[in-house]
Amino acid sequence: MAQVVLENIYKSFPLRQGEQEKEANTVAESVSPIADRPASNSVLRRINLTVEDGEFMVLVGPSGCGKSTLLRSIAGLEVLTAGNIWVGDRLLNDLPPKDRDIAMVFQNYALYPHLTVYDNLAFGLRRSEREKEEGRRKQEEGRRKKEAGRGKIQGEEGSIPKIEKIRNKVEEVINDLASNSFKNPLIYPLFEDFLGRATRKLPPGLRYLSEREKAVGKRVREVAELLQIESLLNRLPKQLSGGQKQRVALGRAMARNPEVFLMDEPLSNLDAKLRAQTRSQIVQLQRQLGTTTIYVTHDQTEAMTMGDRIAIMNKGQLQQVARPLELYNKPANLFVAEFIGSPPMNFLAVEFSAPLLISHPQFRFTLPDIWAKSLQQYDGRGLILGIRPEHLSINPPATKNLSVQVEIVEALGHETYLGVCLTDAPAVRMQVRVPPERSIRVGEELWLAIAHDKIHLFDPDTELAIFPR
Repeated sequence: MAQVVLENIYKSFPLRQGEQEKEANTVAESVSPIADRPASNSVLRRINLTVEDGEFMVLVGPSGCGKSTLLRSIAGLEVLTAGNIWVGDRLLNDLPPKDRDIAMVFQNYALYPHLTVYDNLAFGLRRSEREKEEGRRKQEEGRRKKEAGRGKIQGEEGSIPKIEKIRNKVEEVINDLASNSFKNPLIYPLFEDFLGRATRKLPPGLRYLSEREKAVGKRVREVAELLQIESLLNRLPKQLSGGQKQRVALGRAMARNPEVFLMDEPLSNLDAKLRAQTRSQIVQLQRQLGTTTIYVTHDQTEAMTMGDRIAIMNKGQLQQVARPLELYNKPANLFVAEFIGSPPMNFLAVEFSAPLLISHPQFRFTLPDIWAKSLQQYDGRGLILGIRPEHLSINPPATKNLSVQVEIVEALGHETYLGVCLTDAPAVRMQVRVPPERSIRVGEELWLAIAHDKIHLFDPDTELAIFPR
């Protein structure tokens, strides 16, 4: 388990030929025919983010905002254009994916179709164990060569013909076999692998299990029990449901016990009911294991219900990083306010007049006193007023209320969503959340009251939020 730190991350891809021509034409029309053509398309810019040890961080944003590219860069599947990635005290920039101690769960599961669930779970464990043994073997081989080379004249080894080197190596292996049988550290692991593969399909009592395979089997069964897939270990992926495949993909990542989990929209292929069940399972497992997790999704419901903190991205840049309720109640800018919340926030162009008057062609009202200092510089200027659907209510006609006409009624049982337009400006549409007891018809005219203590205000030029103080 470790902290993940992203420092000033940039990532660019070369533009395709068609994209270059399109961009060049645009530049030529607007500037000059000799304007420089862009050489790359920047998909990540100035990403600075710290994920604490054991934290569940959710990256959320619209399709194409760069969140999956960022995840793949952390895993080592994409090469950074600039910046640093740290896990604990290790700089990962130049490390290959297999050496980063990071496990990734892909959107399409990426299970091996010809392997059983057991072998899919064991695959990464077997490979890592073999790599450890290979490292120990190379160290031992290097030590032997060093000892054998003592006393030689410098440059003598380089003068031996290549065929002579091969002959000497063959003789060395034969002598080792003759003297040490299969207990030789160079040969015995290969012999164990051969026996294990040869007897794998035999009945359990006749299979040969090395100490390494016994350790792998123990870990696989621990993970299978945790995910409740013990009964599926002998099945092939084609014999599994979508939810079962997803749990196997999670198990394969968990079995390695990595420092960091990366999950790239793992629930997008599941139906709504199964998605809700698996979502809660992932959160429970992460809390139980305590592994630092970075989870990518475009579904804001997943983000709000799963993450300890949420990082919202748009056009390759971070917009805001905060806890779910802070994002909902105090969005940093217009994009975050619109993206977080279902149905999304409504926006209206209004005029502000000191000291606290908000004016619109269809309504006007006075703001609470806490806005006075924040809005001093906006006297006589336009603002963007944001109000969430649940903060609009049906009320009698009044100067401070909006006159609207109902266009859509969506009755969900526990609540009702209305799609309305302003009576005097039909092009301006809004969404309203009302109690299910209120019977409303399409075409009905209503008056809506705004909860003044729940409004949000934004600067129309910078699109940044204005907060009361």
